[in-house]
Amino acid sequence: MDSVSNEDSRYEAVRSRDARFDGAFFFAVSTTGIYCRPSCPATTPRRRNVTFFPTSAAAQGSGFRACRRCRPDAVPGSAEWNARADVVGRAMRLISEGVVDREGVRGLAARLGYSARQVQRQLNAELGAGPVALARAQRAHTARVLLQTTGLQAAEIAFAAGFASVRQFNDTIKEIYALTPSELRAARPGRTARCGPVAPYATTGVLPLRLAFRGPYAARQLFDHLQRRALTGIEDVSGEVGARTYRRTLRLPNGTGIAEVDEAIGDGWLNCRLRLTELRDLTTASQRVRRLFDLDADPYAVAERLGEDPVLARLVAQRPGLRAPGAPDPHELAVRAVLGQQVSLAAGRTLGGALVAAYGEPLPEPAGPLTHFFPRADDLAQASLAELGMPASRRATLRTLSAALADGTVVLDAGADRDQAEHALLGLRGIGPWTAGYIRMRALGDPDVLLSGDVAVRAGMRRAGAPTAALAARAHGWRPWRSYAMHHFWNVPATEPADTRPPTTESTGP
Repeated sequence: MDSVSNEDSRYEAVRSRDARFDGAFFFAVSTTGIYCRPSCPATTPRRRNVTFFPTSAAAQGSGFRACRRCRPDAVPGSAEWNARADVVGRAMRLISEGVVDREGVRGLAARLGYSARQVQRQLNAELGAGPVALARAQRAHTARVLLQTTGLQAAEIAFAAGFASVRQFNDTIKEIYALTPSELRAARPGRTARCGPVAPYATTGVLPLRLAFRGPYAARQLFDHLQRRALTGIEDVSGEVGARTYRRTLRLPNGTGIAEVDEAIGDGWLNCRLRLTELRDLTTASQRVRRLFDLDADPYAVAERLGEDPVLARLVAQRPGLRAPGAPDPHELAVRAVLGQQVSLAAGRTLGGALVAAYGEPLPEPAGPLTHFFPRADDLAQASLAELGMPASRRATLRTLSAALADGTVVLDAGADRDQAEHALLGLRGIGPWTAGYIRMRALGDPDVLLSGDVAVRAGMRRAGAPTAALAARAHGWRPWRSYAMHHFWNVPATEPADTRPPTTESTGP
């Protein structure tokens, strides 16, 4: 009965073309042989002809091809995978990073600490598709983006997207889209199309993308957050409020890149441009940008849970779609968290810029204000760090953390076990609960972190009229979205100038 009720609810979402559920599930139509996103603008099919799937790969595995009108492969990812800490959630985050393409199913399983058979069984049981099928669906989407945004030859696109051969590429595109690669390229959506990539960009070597998100999106607050923390050399935010562009350098598995993202939002997407030295890194680069901008979040679910708290309900209404920024490079975020200990936000930013200048890798050619890549952990593990002017104890902490990241004592990849990672961080001298929790929230994308001792959170709560006593107990009702609750309190305007130095030993605010 519960299953029927659930499917009936999904069908109601399809009937109302409810975009809130795009990416949460897909539906296929037996009479047409296609699968769609819930908000597909096509005529609603009859209930008896509809089958629901948890992933696009499951729909493809059942013989359905992607709808050309709604382009279901372009939807934002499910927020469920960010919230879940089990093996399925961890596996989905790693697959989205391209781990199966680079390391195979055995590599995926090794990262998860399970056998390949166990991973296959669990993914099939819950998602209706195994890791190979999930990775294949992702490769097809990458190939479509390259076909429709570049002038590359089909053979180049095949290998850039991760296919083993041109024949495999041709067969997969024909099976999923019912079009040959050349026909799919000709079916490119226009610049005003709501779904899919934009038309080819005028600048050679630039890949234009539309990074989809669901629900409202508080772009101003997120760009404010990034601008306050931008490190000279690796990041830049330019333009006026409302029309800013964020740019940064990226280290990627096969090469390097530069990402640009515009603050002005489209109809459910952010405009992004990528410059990559290796096209094989497109999937990884786009996923890292998505993680930084928290594009797979479900603001409806967050608002529903936090809205049960009367104070947070008011804050959510004031800033709908507030996001919890992630990190494109977990190692970088961890190092920056240590740099920010016991100093103001401005001082931490200055230290970060000095670290980049002293130990970062220069770009072959500067790209405007972008001049470096962030230092590698193994380079910092043995560095003197004397140039930074930090206390000796914090320099030692930075070297200890860098060594732990370099040798794998601390694992912060997309599929890391969050509890294990936090425990390993707390085992390092100089890393306390605030720093470990902040790294867990941003580097590992955990939506349910509470920094109960954070002075800025408590100050925001007092300004908002929320009691701070017994915070941990009060915050239990915010689960599993406590990270978003903290961001709401961090964004409560100060009624008077705040002290520029944090009164605790770790907290530096958001």
